[in-house]
Amino acid sequence: MAQSVPDLVSDSIAGLGEDFVEAWPRIVRALAAYTGSLDDAQEYAAEAIARAVAQAGDDARPLGSLAAWCTTVGKRAWLDDRRRSAVERRNAPRLVEDATSPDPADEASAHPFIGDALDDRLALLFVACDPALTEQARVVLALRVVCGLDVARIAAHLGVQASAAAARLTRAKRALAEARGRFHVPEAPERRGRLPVVLAVVAGMFTVAHRDVLDPATPLDDLGRQALSIADSMVAEYPDDSEVRGLRAVVRLGLARRPGRLDENGAAVPLDEVDRSRWDARLIEAGLDDAAAAADRGDGRFALEAAIAGLHSSATSFATTDWTRVVAFYRALERVWGAPSVTVARLSAELHRALLAPPSGERTTRLRAVERELRVLGEGAAAYAAVDAQLALADLAWRTERRDEARQHYARLAEVVPTESVRRFCLARAGATG
Repeated sequence: MAQSVPDLVSDSIAGLGEDFVEAWPRIVRALAAYTGSLDDAQEYAAEAIARAVAQAGDDARPLGSLAAWCTTVGKRAWLDDRRRSAVERRNAPRLVEDATSPDPADEASAHPFIGDALDDRLALLFVACDPALTEQARVVLALRVVCGLDVARIAAHLGVQASAAAARLTRAKRALAEARGRFHVPEAPERRGRLPVVLAVVAGMFTVAHRDVLDPATPLDDLGRQALSIADSMVAEYPDDSEVRGLRAVVRLGLARRPGRLDENGAAVPLDEVDRSRWDARLIEAGLDDAAAAADRGDGRFALEAAIAGLHSSATSFATTDWTRVVAFYRALERVWGAPSVTVARLSAELHRALLAPPSGERTTRLRAVERELRVLGEGAAAYAAVDAQLALADLAWRTERRDEARQHYARLAEVVPTESVRRFCLARAGATG
């Protein structure tokens, strides 16, 4: 059986660059329609990609359309395996005839590229976000099959062991096959019902990118740009949906602020030290347009996240950010989507607001209350939120001149943070003098 992307040699796939990023969902969708199995589609698409890499490496001849070439190769590999299995079962003549002469009703699905206008990635996302699956299964399946995240990164995002994420992926594929049988993309009314889960999955993809890949080396690594491309397709499909516009605003504004997040040593730069002149002004303007459209039409999770991102992106400096409004939006977001990470973000905003206020008894009381809440989250929240809470506590100690305590915080964090650039930042703070 074929190996699975991204278990292939990552450097080889990276060599295909944007061609791979664009071709992968087209290949998977076409092969899923042809074989009737999303699981088989992923496996044979991976085998075809591996052959494309090998051929390009052997003679450097262009393959033409990578998607078309790999779809053809994937189909042939699938047929070859069916023939081999048929021979082994001593039923070769009948099954080979079935494999090489598809039913006329299947001719449209056997075509390499689907005739409808729905983006291939969206089509696969709507398949993966099937209501027959649990919420966790949907997320795992979509992140793996559609977005190309490996099991380790999915596990880190979900705060589980890699073995647990792999088991969920296996169960998700099995459950989808048992519930739906042959692969098919749901019709428009059913897609509308699945939209909230699809939004959450794309948001999860961007969260992984925002946390793990601050300086992507290749298009394959740039999950943030991939998330934006999917968000663009979602807006084209649902232009008047406030949550769709809100999600694209979050992605646009996050990408706009990506420049300047690393220093010359590859260490993360704290928010109060970022050079905002490096931000992408055009992308910020586009993101703010989306945020305004989302705010006009709704007050759901992504409309609120867009409003928060808009406040950060439009502020001329850290000190002039409207932290009171940021806190208010986070409180509203907690009511709509009460994830631990939202609470940590709200407490961090309260911390910034208090530290920027003039010294007073009220300021001291508020800082102590925030510190107590962060300590609770740092010890008992989900892994990703606990790390964020510990980072906020270290920042609080640093900015209130408790430098020895802060250095101890950062030294401990350097051993557990999953992102190399943040680890370098923690090590620099842990070793700082004065």
